[in-house]
Amino acid sequence: SNHGGRQVDGEIATLEALPAVVEAVGGRVPVLLDSGVRGGADAFKALALGATAVLLGRPYVYGLAVAGERGVREVMQNHMADFDLTMGLAGCRSIAEIGPECLVRRE
Repeated sequence: SNHGGRQVDGEIATLEALPAVVEAVGGRVPVLLDSGVRGGADAFKALALGATAVLLGRPYVYGLAVAGERGVREVMQNHMADFDLTMGLAGCRSIAEIGPECLVRRE
């Protein structure tokens, strides 16, 4: 998580820090990413960069505030559909196929 990173101008983004965190733990503990996930593409990128799992953080609360349990379900369904679409567009048939080779970094 990079709580506070949004308040520090120029701070490193969570996705930028993720590969170094994954390397530092060396598979000894799961790496859960919960910062900056606003859609399925964000979750896809995090998994491609080595996260073990991705948490939604705030978006479910927005659904809860608007429509209670139904709103949370809708937010979750929308995120899963967006993630599924992103996987398909990247040519991945399963989560196991998601890796760093799925991302192209532009300088």
